[in-house]
Formats: sequence, C-alpha cells, structure tokens
Amino acid sequence: MGELLLIARVVIAMFLGGVLGRQRQQMGKWAGIRTYALVSGGSALFTVLSLTAFGTDTARVAAGVVTGIGFLGAGTILHKENRVEGLTTAAGLWMVSAIGMAVALDLFILAAFSTLLALFVFIFDDKKMGVIKSVSKNEDD
Repeated sequence: MGELLLIARVVIAMFLGGVLGRQRQQMGKWAGIRTYALVSGGSALFTVLSLTAFGTDTARVAAGVVTGIGFLGAGTILHKENRVEGLTTAAGLWMVSAIGMAVALDLFILAAFSTLLALFVFIFDDKKMGVIKSVSKNEDD
C-alpha cells in the first residue's frame, strides 16, 4: 500500500474529527477542533501502523488505542458539587477515536455515517429532543 494512501486516511480521519470538534468548540467546550482532529488522526495513524508494520497482531494495537483514549476521556470528567461534567466530551473523544480507526480500515461510509450520528447527538441534546428528566424522592432505585 502506498504511503500517500496511508497519509490520505489520516487526513480524512482528522477532517472528520475536526467536523465534530468544530461543533463542540462552537458550544464553548474546551475540547474542540484540534483535540478531536488529533484524537481521530492519531487513532487512524496507530491503526495504519498496526496494519502495515505489525501485520499479524493488529488487535493488540487497536486495544491499546481504545485503552489510551479511555484514559484521555477519564481525564475530561470532573465532579463539581452535585454534578458530573465532561461525560459527553469523554464519549465524544472515544467515538472520534473509533471513527479514525474506521477510516484507517477503509470503512469510509461507516466513518462518515458515524460522524453524522455523533453530530446529531451533539446538536440535539435532551432539551431539544423533548426528553424530560424527572426525579422523584419516592421512587425506589
């Protein structure tokens, strides 16, 4: 496989990550275009490297990427008073990592569709989708 094709995969992954990051940045979130593009591109690069350099043991590299992104995502979650912040950012980084891996595996339609789905989730939050959160102290958990 030519190196230009491999570079193109990383570029496409970074573009798709940037699309999601742009939406997050517009919403005032700290993880924006650069973060999402780098996570997606890095995941694509690790996947491409595992396919070209490690041939027989690609699953181990993929597992390492997923674990690493899990640690990165955990660092974005904060507990403030009675609220937890950063869960959507952590999930978004995990999702964009998977999108980067999909691009690296030539699953372009899956990657593009997943990007659109994630964008939909980011744009249409609970209030916009009409989800009502009810909390009752009388309910058993």
